Amino acid sequence: MLVPEFFLGLTIGLGFWLWYKIQVYRLLGRIPPSLKSQSSEVTLPLIPRLRSEITSLKEQQEELQQDLQNYKNLLEMAPVGYLQVDEENQLLWCNQLAREMLYLQRWQPGQVRLLLELVRSYELDQVIEQTRDRQQSQIREWIFHPSVENAAAILEIKPLAVRATSLPLSQGKVGVFLENRQSLLELNQARDRALSDLAHELRTPLTSIRLVVENLQDRLKPPLDRWVSRLLHEVDRLIYLVQSWLELTRLENNPSLELNRQPVELRSLIAKVWETLEPLAQSHQIQLTYSGSEKLWINADESRIYQVFLNLLDNSIKYSPPEGIIAVEAKIFCAENGSSSKASTPLNVEINVIDSGVGFSEVDLPHVFERFYRGDQARSRPQKAENSSTTIVGTGLGLAIVRQIVLAHGGTIKAMNHPVTGGAWIQIILPESVANY
Repeated sequence: MLVPEFFLGLTIGLGFWLWYKIQVYRLLGRIPPSLKSQSSEVTLPLIPRLRSEITSLKEQQEELQQDLQNYKNLLEMAPVGYLQVDEENQLLWCNQLAREMLYLQRWQPGQVRLLLELVRSYELDQVIEQTRDRQQSQIREWIFHPSVENAAAILEIKPLAVRATSLPLSQGKVGVFLENRQSLLELNQARDRALSDLAHELRTPLTSIRLVVENLQDRLKPPLDRWVSRLLHEVDRLIYLVQSWLELTRLENNPSLELNRQPVELRSLIAKVWETLEPLAQSHQIQLTYSGSEKLWINADESRIYQVFLNLLDNSIKYSPPEGIIAVEAKIFCAENGSSSKASTPLNVEINVIDSGVGFSEVDLPHVFERFYRGDQARSRPQKAENSSTTIVGTGLGLAIVRQIVLAHGGTIKAMNHPVTGGAWIQIILPESVANY
């Protein structure tokens, strides 16, 4: 009876010993690589090294958690809003300022909900999708109209000018910084109103001064008459500045400008503009070249488009060297695939105005269409008025007016430097043009 019990106990002991060995090998397999010795000698017992490694990992985890909390605190106190979404556009986190700007009363920290359920903004969704698709930071500005459940609060909530700067994160996540630009917009509007009021007030006294100067000009003899001519030139420049400012203000305040649209033949229009500027161009031996269809028609307000090319060609003449060439290139294309077409259907037309000057500086390029912006003076070749020693300089409003007219036509305008000539390159795209051959 003792023999079977002995073998039974031995079997149980061996089984327990084998189970223990298996468990030990499993634990050894989980040891981090940093603990595996390169030599056959073990400098420390295994268990103490495991405890030391675990303690180190816990300390690193605590440090990372503390850093994460610090970053959250910084974003919470930041003067700009911040939100973060995952790969499915679910809102993971946002700071207090973002909650206030986007009216996220229904969202609480710790919740994970679709951003579209909380914020009805096509522009914000588009910025996030473009950031994720292109894996590049995106910047966009728009007027945000909050959506609220309480109908009575709709009248109290005002639209907000927002600027979003996004950045791609790991695992398809996207972070978006939101800047409230409403105060800046209102400040600019107040400034524009003040300057417009001032321009209106200046028109009458400037006209009176010009009449007085004209009377003096007929009564004075050389050499005194040259001073009157100089005064008349400066008064004309002030009048032109006031008129340009009022025109620009009117265009900006009425983006949907009522246009007298009609078919306009592009080459004939450019020829008319050049006839006006030809005396100035001939004095510097500057030539104009045109390439494109002989009969390219655009659906536009002829007087407004005339003003566009008058400003562009006038600038090109001023900034081109003697014996320079100004090139105007025009072509039609389909908006969908960008290919040229000869069908008599609504198309887009691309117009490029290229001069042979030194072009725009990299600093000037983002600002050339801003009002009163004056670029690098080294780019311009000063012009002098006839019988006057006063240098004619631009008002800084010409390109701003051009941009507003193009936008009123539903088009786009872009300033670049031409890769071949090195000169300034203005590209205009007008929609719904008509090509007749």
